[in-house]
Formats: sequence, C-alpha cells, structure tokens
Amino acid sequence: MAHTVEKIGGTSMSRVNELRDTLFIGDLSEEALYGRVFVVSAFAGITNLLLEHKKTGEQGVYAQFAQSDTGHGWHDGLTRVADAMIAAHKSILDNPADIDQADDFVRDRIDGARNCLIDLQRLCSYGHFRLSEHMLQIRELLSGLGESHSAFVTTLMLQRAGVNARCVDLSGWRDEGDVTLDERITAAMAGVDPDTEMPIVTGYAQCAEGLMREFDRGYSEVTFSRLAGLTGAREAIIHKEFHLSSCDPKLVGEGAVRKLGRTNYDVADQLSNMGMEAIHPKAAKVLRQAEIPLRVTNAFEPGDPGTLIDDQPADTAAVEIVTGLDIVTLEVFEQDMVGVKGYDATILDVLRRHDVRIVSKVSNANTITHYLDTSLKTMRRVEKDIAAAYPSAEITTRTVSVVSAIGRDLRGLSVLTRGLQAIAEAGHEAIGATQGPRNVDVQYIVDRDSRDAVIKALHGALIEGAQAPLVKAA
Repeated sequence: MAHTVEKIGGTSMSRVNELRDTLFIGDLSEEALYGRVFVVSAFAGITNLLLEHKKTGEQGVYAQFAQSDTGHGWHDGLTRVADAMIAAHKSILDNPADIDQADDFVRDRIDGARNCLIDLQRLCSYGHFRLSEHMLQIRELLSGLGESHSAFVTTLMLQRAGVNARCVDLSGWRDEGDVTLDERITAAMAGVDPDTEMPIVTGYAQCAEGLMREFDRGYSEVTFSRLAGLTGAREAIIHKEFHLSSCDPKLVGEGAVRKLGRTNYDVADQLSNMGMEAIHPKAAKVLRQAEIPLRVTNAFEPGDPGTLIDDQPADTAAVEIVTGLDIVTLEVFEQDMVGVKGYDATILDVLRRHDVRIVSKVSNANTITHYLDTSLKTMRRVEKDIAAAYPSAEITTRTVSVVSAIGRDLRGLSVLTRGLQAIAEAGHEAIGATQGPRNVDVQYIVDRDSRDAVIKALHGALIEGAQAPLVKAA
C-alpha cells in the first residue's frame, strides 16, 4: 500500500500534543506508524497576527508594515508574534532542551524577517523603488513563518516520543532561486522515505507562482493536494475538529445531524460555493484529476473513518447536506433588454473587475439577477459601474440568504417542491428557488432573518424525515 498525505488545521494544531497520543502514535504498531505524510498549518491565531484577523480584520504585521510611515509600528507586531509562538510551543513541549531549540528557532526566523523588512523599507525610501510592488512577497514571507514554526515544533515533539519524524520546510527560507510549486515539493521530498520516517511538511510553500496571489490563506490545502498528487498517495486525509455532517449541529441539534460517511467531489464543490469548504475547489481538482480519494475525519476521534470523498455516484438518491449563506442580490431590469445581446457580458465584466464572487444567477426576458457573496460597500461600486453602462436600467440590491439542499443525486425526490412546502409550513416564504438539471443542489432564496429557521425546516423535512439511510458507511 502507498502512503497517505494528511493535513491538520490550525485549531487542531494548537492541541497537537493531544494528537501525539492518538492520531500520530496511539496504539499503532511500528509498521502502521509510518507510511503517513503530515501537512501542518500554523498554530491557531498565529497567521492572524502575521497577516490580519480572518474574521474581524484586525491588523497584523502585514497591514501594519504596509501602512507604516515611520517604520516602527510593525516592530511591536512582530514581537507579539514571537511571544505568541513561544507561548504556543511551551504549551506543547515538555522537555527543556526541546523548548530551548524552539525558542532559538523563533528568534532566528523573527529576527530574520525583521531585518528583511527593515532593509526593504530603507530601499523603498528611494524614489526608484516602490513598496507596493513587493507587498505580495512580504505577505508570503510572513505567512511561511507560522507553518515553519509549527512543523519544527511538531517534529521535536514526535522525536522526543520516539518517532522518526523529519521536518520538511517548503517555505524557501533563505533559499536561492525561484522554483515552481512542483519543483519545490519534489526537491524537498527527495530522499524522504515515508515507509521508515514521518515527514512533517509546512502548509505554506514558496514558489514562483506565488500561492497567495490566487489562494491567499487557502494555500495550505493547495500544497497538501499537490504533495499528494506528486508523491502518488493512495489517499488524502484532512483532520478537522468535527465530522463532515448533514447540518450545523448548533442549528438542528447534535442528535439530528448525520455524519455523511461518503460523498463525492461534486458535493464538495457545491459546499465550496456555499462558503462551507470541505476542501478548496482548486485542491479538490488536483486530487480528482490524480484519482486520489479524500477523507475528512475528526482529528480527536482517530478510530472513526470519517467521510470519504471520491468521484463515485451515489447508490441511492438522497439529500446529504443543508447549509446556508448570507448574500446580496443584484437585480438589473431594462425594458429594452429583450432580444439584445451583451447585457450579461457587461455585468459579468463589472463583477470580475470588482472581484465579486457569484453564488448563483437567474434571468428572464428583461431582468438579470445575480446572487453575490460580497459586501454592500463593494456593491455600491458595482452599481455605479453598471449604471454608467446602462443609464436607463433599474438597478436594485437587497441583503438576503441562500439556503441549499445538496446531494450527489436528487433525482426523483421532488426536493424543490418538498422544500417549498417545508418552508411554508414553518411560517416562512421563499423569495426564489432554483434547481439545475444536474440534480445535485436546490437553492432557496429567503430573508436573512429567517435563514436559520429555514435551514432547520429543510433539514427536518429532507434529511431527518427521509425513510432511506442517507449513505452507506465508508
């Protein structure tokens, strides 16, 4: 059997010492201990301090450096990062020698990054050089610090426990040359034998393509998938703090949700579209093309097989997941639109220029409506540009939610009709509803204040009320 490539997220990484005695080692025999390659994220909160807080937008070192006029505001930010890194590994490592090594590692990387930023700031004080031209590289440099630290600390912890672990740093720290992602991974893995050692690989990889240019903070899953593809893994595994389930248990209750057990990449893509990523869609594409199945497990329940995601169709038609997303509608009405080409292309061009993500869209003879995942601030700019292109058009926006029932095969289930009935019986109304011919999802547009109630009603009618089992066990 070939090896597996397994990814651990940042929240789980902060409890990596618990995973040592379960996921990494547990009761595995010497033979079963190896044949696994682990890709690690930074410890929880570290990337927020390095870049910006993912939810609140609070500035990290990156934003502080970009906006600094005096050159000193970001220094304190880097010091806070160093303190947070040291606190993180002190909560995980218990051997004084290991802690000293980790402390030295943090000082070396933080001091190196600080000197780099100072030199760049000094260089850009001359008119021939512009700081804005280097900010993407700075974002990549800072991102790599978190993953390099967590990989180094995890390796120390496992080595102390008797595991033949090896830290594989893809961050390009002080490396010469500009290599592609595939070249970076291939060179780093040369000489690594997963059958006799346990590679701990950084989720960030420095490469000519610049992972953050396209994926920003979703880069670790891209590294993970490319590593699996290039090394010929038999299975890719993502360890989360929860099971991939039929709904948010906070909405419908722990007893009502079902672990999926098995689904396919088509469903994974629909989840990504709804902002509920099992895996980044570009990473899923790599695994799918390489014919590598993906397994999503609960990191703290190592005996549970989790959910297997592959390219196989369902054995039985069923709704597998109900989820929702807050969106903004963009409705363009133009009486003269009938039979005239170009309206849709112009609107799409405006949305592309403003980097607005389209969740869904519908149209009729004189109206085009897009359901968008964006902010109202961005929508004001979009409206202005469309109004300039079509001065006589009526442009309206509205904050709503989309609730989607998703499954590998929805044929013959009357999901659209049953869903509308369930929404009405719960005392709510659907503003709109759509179902494509592929029969993998049905979307209901509802008022934002009724989103959670609609999710609960649909889950009860389409999943809890289903007579047949949802899926077969993986």
